[in-house]
Amino acid sequence: MSHEVMEQAKPLSWRPVIESSALSPAPPGARDAVLKFYFGPMDCGKSTLALQMNYNHRRQGRRGLVLTKHDRSGGPKVTSRIGLGLEAIEVEDSLDLVRLVTSHERVDYLICDEACFYTVEQIEQLADLVDVHGVDVYAFGLASDFRSVMFPAAQRLFELADEVCRLQVEVLCWCGRPGQLNARIVGGAMTRTGEQVVIGDTGDAPVRYQVLCRRHHRTGRLGEGLGEEGAADAGSAA
Repeated sequence: MSHEVMEQAKPLSWRPVIESSALSPAPPGARDAVLKFYFGPMDCGKSTLALQMNYNHRRQGRRGLVLTKHDRSGGPKVTSRIGLGLEAIEVEDSLDLVRLVTSHERVDYLICDEACFYTVEQIEQLADLVDVHGVDVYAFGLASDFRSVMFPAAQRLFELADEVCRLQVEVLCWCGRPGQLNARIVGGAMTRTGEQVVIGDTGDAPVRYQVLCRRHHRTGRLGEGLGEEGAADAGSAA
């Protein structure tokens, strides 16, 4: 090959090779902020993961806010069924999340537990915080209500999130199948009518919730007080 041809084939510019490793710090502005939605039925570890994620980010020197709405504790806290808990900001319907974050000197991330109960407008605000203000948002919540109808906020998160993750901690129906849907139990029987959001499983509350597989959510079988026919069905289902 002639010198002239080699000159023609030479790249327009040469960039220095920068060696890096998994331990190399990420340079400022190395990535865009993200909106992630973690969903699953009751008992799959959503709040536990939210608390763990907050701990991991704070441990690396990041500053964040922890938000919740309608926590099982009845107060402004994120609590898990395995006993972990943390004080949090209660998200009222009137709360402007962009104004909340920008009122602080620095916020690197948000942990948004029970995000399925937020308003659709607040989900839009979370997207604005990611796109305009560079804040990472990690949202956690149910996908659907006791009727197996999606919560409006969860639906909007499915539409807007950069990543949607189904939690992998396996939750079982009473029959042994994977639990997928949450049933509302009133007076020992499954109900399919009523307000979309009703807090249950708190003290002597008359309302409780139970995770069921699709088959038993559709049929309304709770696996309690089974007769011979029900016991046989449970045995074959498992």
